[in-house]
Order: sequence, then structure tokens, then C-alpha cells
Amino acid sequence: MTRSAFGLQNQKCSATSRVYVHQQVAQEFVANLLEKTKALKIGDPTERDIFFGPVINAESVAKFERRSRRRSRRGDRARCGRLTGERFDRGHFVAPTIARLPLESALFREELFVPFLAIGEVSGLEQAIAETNKADYGLTAGIFSKRDAEITRFFDAVEAGVCYVNSARARRPAPGRARRHHRMEGIGLER
Repeated sequence: MTRSAFGLQNQKCSATSRVYVHQQVAQEFVANLLEKTKALKIGDPTERDIFFGPVINAESVAKFERRSRRRSRRGDRARCGRLTGERFDRGHFVAPTIARLPLESALFREELFVPFLAIGEVSGLEQAIAETNKADYGLTAGIFSKRDAEITRFFDAVEAGVCYVNSARARRPAPGRARRHHRMEGIGLER
């Protein structure tokens, strides 16, 4: 999840920007995610061991800062804000940020393209699908599950252009799973 959320500083259309996690495992999930995120090596991306570099421009920094201010005061956060210091003087560096938010937060429905991961707790698969489908854009969606019935339900109900199962790498739905969407994911069937 860390690589999918913060690879290329979340500045790609398939990056994970929101996660809906079952409330029974949320605490452990967030703790593990925070630990892995805090361990990311940040700096000049031309250096071999660096995973996380700067965002593209000052406008992205401003967007990131506006969204960070709107985050919930409750919950866990891994680093937050602009990064400064000698190592970060050349580029627009912000910290990979994780925020647990109430499901009604507008941050779940906006496509930010900055390293900000919103986490919401749900009671089950149906609520997760409903929350996922509230976003205007349905670029990608994924599920981590060992249950075939849940995976099938996810593919039948989620509204996204590219979907994945048990992987941080997105894949198109299998043949026979394609369907028309009337959202802004940019993928659809010709009429």
C-alpha cells in the first residue's frame, strides 16, 4: 500500500489516494502503514536508494498544504507538511501524509495528485463499495481479500476504469467484466 500511495509522490492517475479499511483491522493496518511510510527514504530521486522525491511544482505544494490543513484533527499522521533543510532545498518537497478521516470528508471525493492518503473506516464490503463509488473520478480501484465472493461482488459493483485484486498493480477487468460507466475515469465502451 505504501508504494502504491507514495510512488512518484502520488502524482499519477493510478496512485492510491484513499483507502477504506474494515474497522476491526483499522488500528493494526494504520500502525503498519505509518511504520512503512516513516521508513521511506526521501530526497533526490536520482540517487539509487531514494524512493520519494519532490512534487512537480509550487502549485502542487500549495494544493498539498491546503488539503493537509483540512484533514481531521483526530487520528494518525505520518510526517505532514513541507520538508525543509539542506537536503530539501532543491525541489518542492512535502512529506508523505496519512490521515484518518471521517467518511463525510470531501478529501475522499477529490483527486489530489499529491502525497496525501485518506483512510476511512467502514463496517464491511458494501459500505466500502458505496464510499468508493461516491468519488467523481473512478480511475482505479482495488480490493485485498481472500474471499472469492467478495472479489466477485467488488468487480460487479465498483465503478472504476481499472481494477485490481490483492496487488498494488492495477489491471483492467477480466473479459466479460467490462461495463459502461458514466463517470470521469476516462475508460469506457464505445457506443
